[in-house]
Amino acid sequence: MLNLIGTYECKADVKGRVMVPVPLKKQLAVLVPEGFVIKRAVFQPCLEIYPMKEWNELMLKMGELNRFSRKNNDFIRRFTAGVKTVELDSAGRLLIPKDLLSFAGINKEIVLSSAINIIEVWDKEKYEKVIDDAADDFADLAEEVMGNKSSDGDGVS
Repeated sequence: MLNLIGTYECKADVKGRVMVPVPLKKQLAVLVPEGFVIKRAVFQPCLEIYPMKEWNELMLKMGELNRFSRKNNDFIRRFTAGVKTVELDSAGRLLIPKDLLSFAGINKEIVLSSAINIIEVWDKEKYEKVIDDAADDFADLAEEVMGNKSSDGDGVS
């Protein structure tokens, strides 16, 4: 399973190109030949970058949905709205399409944040606000999400 690590601040140029930081580029090196998919996030005003292998696995799951169910059809349409393939160029830059930059309200200052097997792309101010706003509730959220898990003695706390 892919496990990306790190949060990185960078800048987008006027064309929407982002220089991927070296530590992240090293983690992505084996994935570069297959390319990536970039899309709108479902719950936040940010973008998500999926390595193609991760995207294909997700699409296999979505392909099992009954397309004769209106809810399923609506979900698939909305989930895949604005989806684009992207690649790192020879200089290690990623071109973020203008419509997706606009959706996420990204101007110049960007945060690339790992989220297990994907990378979230945030406008820096929005990212900091979301992190700051959630700070007070994070302990409660952590307890609710992870506190009911049975411990297997791995020492995670």
